[in-house]
Amino acid sequence: MATRIYLTSAEGRTGKSTVAVGLLETLTASVTRVGVFRPIVRADVERDYILELLVAHASAGQSYEDCVGVDYDALHEDPDAALATIVDRFAEVERGCDAVLILGSDYTDVGTPTELSTNGRIAANLAAPVVLVTGGRQADGEGARTPQQCAELARIALGELREEHAETLAVVVNRADPERVDDIAARVAADTGLPAWAIAEDAELTAPLLRTVLEAADAHLVRGDPEALERPVMGTTIAAMSLPNILPRLIPGGIVIVPGDRSEALVGTMAAQLSHTFPVLTGIILNGGFEIDPAIERLIDGLGAPLPIASTPHSTFDTAVRITHARSRLAADSPAKHARALALFAEHVDAEELVRLLSLPSAGTVMTPIRFEHLLVERARAADRHIVLPEGDDDRILEAAAIVVKRRIARLTILGDPDAVRGRAAALGLELGDTQVVPTTDPELHARFAEEYARLRAHKGVSPELAADTVTDVSYFGTMMVHTGLADGMVSGARHTTAHTIRPAFEIVKTAPGVSVVSSVFLMALEDRVLVYGDCAVIPEPTVEQLADIAVSSAATARQFGIDPRVAMLSYSTGESGSGAEVDRVRAATQLVRERAPELPVAGPIQYDAAADPTVGASKLPGSDVAGRATVFVFPDLNTGNNTYKAVQRSAGAVAIGPVLQGLAKPINDLSRGALVRDIVNTIAITAIQAGTDAITAIQAGTDAITAIQAGTDAITAIQAGGEQ
Repeated sequence: MATRIYLTSAEGRTGKSTVAVGLLETLTASVTRVGVFRPIVRADVERDYILELLVAHASAGQSYEDCVGVDYDALHEDPDAALATIVDRFAEVERGCDAVLILGSDYTDVGTPTELSTNGRIAANLAAPVVLVTGGRQADGEGARTPQQCAELARIALGELREEHAETLAVVVNRADPERVDDIAARVAADTGLPAWAIAEDAELTAPLLRTVLEAADAHLVRGDPEALERPVMGTTIAAMSLPNILPRLIPGGIVIVPGDRSEALVGTMAAQLSHTFPVLTGIILNGGFEIDPAIERLIDGLGAPLPIASTPHSTFDTAVRITHARSRLAADSPAKHARALALFAEHVDAEELVRLLSLPSAGTVMTPIRFEHLLVERARAADRHIVLPEGDDDRILEAAAIVVKRRIARLTILGDPDAVRGRAAALGLELGDTQVVPTTDPELHARFAEEYARLRAHKGVSPELAADTVTDVSYFGTMMVHTGLADGMVSGARHTTAHTIRPAFEIVKTAPGVSVVSSVFLMALEDRVLVYGDCAVIPEPTVEQLADIAVSSAATARQFGIDPRVAMLSYSTGESGSGAEVDRVRAATQLVRERAPELPVAGPIQYDAAADPTVGASKLPGSDVAGRATVFVFPDLNTGNNTYKAVQRSAGAVAIGPVLQGLAKPINDLSRGALVRDIVNTIAITAIQAGTDAITAIQAGTDAITAIQAGTDAITAIQAGGEQ
């Protein structure tokens, strides 16, 4: 993973582009391939000039188009979909980089009053630490902020970022009072507990270039050197009075707005440039649309003053108003400003300390639901597995299949009548690409599966005729595809019960070696972490041995998805504080887990609050390496587990991914009949990951010495007793 840094500001016009070029230079000096990424841009035709500047100075060879996430319109239309797109687009950028500078939005969108929160949410989903930029001037631009005001603004902004689970590395106060930069940095650092720096306000850097001012005023150059357009405009004088009153008001590096019919004001201003007693100007704008009189032109030629003169059709008032809207831009084609920004950053920010901060591993990287789903997709894509979807007559399955194909999550086979399936997909506007559509009556496959099923179930008295009838069922046909290696996994259940989906797996695929029972987990994606809940869908009343197996299998599943397992064996009491048949069952199962997987951190019996909350855990079970830090929660029975996962899903807004079946020799997963398209896509990705992982090895490594006692166990009864969850 590339080094990531997210640069965002607490308000508009902080000049964070100055910090951006400094950070980019710092990263470029540290690693070879540095890229940039802009999660949100404006939805107009004008290209983002700051992004153009950064792309021009980055070293990863990106194009402008490579570096853009979404526009504000997409963000307003569907924030979650826009965020998912941002995560995907960033992943594409990151692949070719050693480090990526992510530049937050610019507060140019009046429809987003919570823009800092939006940036914090994006940073959390990109797992990118934040460098916060605040402004050293008042919001109206008038007057400098005191050290106390700067610190208070930083504290408020950091609180907003924390609400979105974004991790902040440092604070930079830009455009700070030059007389108090040290005091400001010290006060912000003391009040926030973070490294803080202050960059002094620089009049030349904040001044717009002459060409920017002319663009704002709709003015065009009529005389003078075009290279002078790159000079900064330090102020404006309106020549609406007599010449003796104009001259004292000239501003060094400024411009003068002269009515086009005031020839004496124009000539007098030009003459002042030849005198060493008046300030050197940047240019003159003639307003009103008047042409310069030929005689005046000849006089100006004789003076030989090189001062640029531009003309605009607007009135004096309109011209002045338009000029006030001209903003300083660190444009890619302004090397002087770029160099000045680098100098200011180097003068005020400790680059070595910043690099050190970036190299520190995060102690608690936030895992948001969208980021977790993105990682699922990335791992599934890398696994490149073939998944069969038996329910081709369900629109949700077709919509999910189109997404899977588009994002290359897996290769697919859909069961159903080819004409009907493809016709319905076309009617829905879906592209299924090279997805196979196979009917369960396919002569070759049907005959092959019937023969194999009859062989497998001969000991149960299954005749060839019964086998031929059975494998026509979509669940059996799909399971036979997995069994014979024509598919790596199966996802079903959108239109069928849990028992109908899983029964064929017990008959045909069977359990993995060393596993005594098939169970399930839900991957619960909370705001800032992902937890594993087991078993919430399969075994109604697990025995001590089954409960221990659920714990060990759930830990192995957690590892499959990058979650470090710390197992909590849940009960209504913690430690030795309670007794009773149910508590004793959990206590015995906990001891069995310790015997079978001595390397696995496990605690039980333990209450949910003691397992999840560090403060409660330290109080109720002091010294435990699981209490307060559990990642795998094993419920004592189906009633408790099923209700708990649904309560957390609905009350805490968690994304419940599953049920994920564990313990089968090959991955087959069940959907809820109320599954959303998003759920189906996630389950397909999970199944592909399971198929691409040596799950047997992972389970055996965690079980140590589990005896294979399942060989003759008929688990169908347990499934049927549980029904569809």
